[in-house]
Amino acid sequence: MDTPRAKLSGPLKLAVDLGPLLVFFVANKYGGLFVATAAFMAATAVAMAISWLKTRHIPVMLLFTGVIVAVFGGLTLWLQDETFIKLKPTLIYGTFAAILFFGLARGRSYLQLVLGDALPGLDAAGWTKLTRNWALFFLALLAANEVARQILTTDQWVSFKVWGVTVATLVFAMAQAPMMMRHGVDQEAKKDPPPAAD
Repeated sequence: MDTPRAKLSGPLKLAVDLGPLLVFFVANKYGGLFVATAAFMAATAVAMAISWLKTRHIPVMLLFTGVIVAVFGGLTLWLQDETFIKLKPTLIYGTFAAILFFGLARGRSYLQLVLGDALPGLDAAGWTKLTRNWALFFLALLAANEVARQILTTDQWVSFKVWGVTVATLVFAMAQAPMMMRHGVDQEAKKDPPPAAD
């Protein structure tokens, strides 16, 4: 029998998920974008280390983001060109959208592979709709980042990246709740309540 994977506590998971972005914002405010980029790289590495030490696992999205942060952050610092760190979100959003659309084209929901345990009871049609919606949302974020990095100052772009994208993502995620409930999440939750949130 497989041993259930350890999970991060709520506050610690929040720190792992949002901590690097907050570090990036504060470091940019007081030290500029290049200092912020170095701090972001370090904070992301710390988040990955905490996840590994506490759960012996690094989520796929965090691992992928960490690699992109290291590559594009390194290029930003090496070449002293802020373009690379501003392109990082575009690459991440584009990659996530492409992966999700590719899965749908094959008749599979790759989102289910990542979030399946968090959404017990969601039926196949629900996973298809949720995957499609997130893929489209990632494309919207890609377009928004491309516009933002062209028309905003660096400080404005940092605020957009940290606060605008975070709030938009939370609102979008909550907006999916009615659809997920129609496709079984609430019914399953009544039968078998999910574990406490991480």
